[in-house]
Amino acid sequence: MRSEGRISCSKITWRGREAYVLQNGLIRIVTLTGGGHIAELKFLQGSGFPDVNPLWIPPWKTIEPFRYRAPIHASKYGSAIEGKLLSGLVGHNICLDYFGPPSREEAKQGLSTHGEAPSSKWRKTDFEMTRDEVALSLSAKLPVACLTLHREIKLRERESVVYFKETVINERKYDHFFHWTQHVTLGSPFASHRHANVTIPAIQGKTDVHGYEEGKSLLAPGRFFRWPFAPGRRGKKTDLARFFQREGFGFVSALRVDPARQIGFIAAMNTRLNLAMGYCFRRCDFPWVTVWEENRAIASPPWNGRTQARGLEFGSTPFPVLRREAFASGCLFDTPTHVSIPARGRKTIRYVAFLARTPRDFGPIRDVTVKNHQMIVEGRTPNRKIYVAARGIPEIW
Repeated sequence: MRSEGRISCSKITWRGREAYVLQNGLIRIVTLTGGGHIAELKFLQGSGFPDVNPLWIPPWKTIEPFRYRAPIHASKYGSAIEGKLLSGLVGHNICLDYFGPPSREEAKQGLSTHGEAPSSKWRKTDFEMTRDEVALSLSAKLPVACLTLHREIKLRERESVVYFKETVINERKYDHFFHWTQHVTLGSPFASHRHANVTIPAIQGKTDVHGYEEGKSLLAPGRFFRWPFAPGRRGKKTDLARFFQREGFGFVSALRVDPARQIGFIAAMNTRLNLAMGYCFRRCDFPWVTVWEENRAIASPPWNGRTQARGLEFGSTPFPVLRREAFASGCLFDTPTHVSIPARGRKTIRYVAFLARTPRDFGPIRDVTVKNHQMIVEGRTPNRKIYVAARGIPEIW
């Protein structure tokens, strides 16, 4: 383990998986080398803040996804199309270079859901530490897409903020069009029907035209709506800002982040735990948020009808569908649904995650803004604000 005062970074084993943990005296973040998944983001025990991890941990035992082999693992995790991803899936994973399942032909070539990145072996490529901050860089090669992905994770001393920097390099001699989505998934005990809610700065939305797995969709397919009230299958509106409203059902819907904003966000809070979390990003980088929920609906392995999870997935495209379908559909709400990199070029995107303790009677989050060296979380109650120190913000935006 390497440390400088309260700043530290070490290689660990997390539930049988190879991982790195970064700490700054206030929070800790755990990232796995198998798929690059972020498994934990929470306040440290003894910090005086709620030390619950908001990110979802599946009820099944995970493995390194690059070790998935269908003859051995399909009965436990499902076929290679989804099983390869699900065998290693936790918390926050990246979808690159497509968002959704592979086609039948792509699956025959070994591709699985959400692209190569969340199932690949990531390797440490750089590391920097001072008394004030720590930065760890991991990279993954995507041989089929001919892309290289670099991710830097940085903590600054005594801040409840994580700074992410991702760079995608196009190794091809021609322009590449693709999808780039941060698949953030929240789970119990933070995600709660009675005590938790979601805030997204969006107005326009659309439900997935394909419905949901095994025909168990909570929402009417292919319908437009205004956030947060989406049309249910039986005509009754469903408030998507609330978690887990009808057991045995799930849904997928897409939201366009308010185009009047420069900085978009996803945020959630639990009033019983007095804990808020969220991510902030530039809207020009990630104009879409896909809201997904699994509420004990899918009976097949590894879900087995026992999983509750809520995905808040901010990215470059609205729906997790076949690549050919996504590109054929074109724009939605006059907003592009893909991103591109020129031949032999590169593209860098930055975003941040945060944690905050909320006072009693704070109410649901109304807004999250970034100003100078801090993030401001506003409650629905007038004049209720939380100021989260983020001295690194001017460096990235």
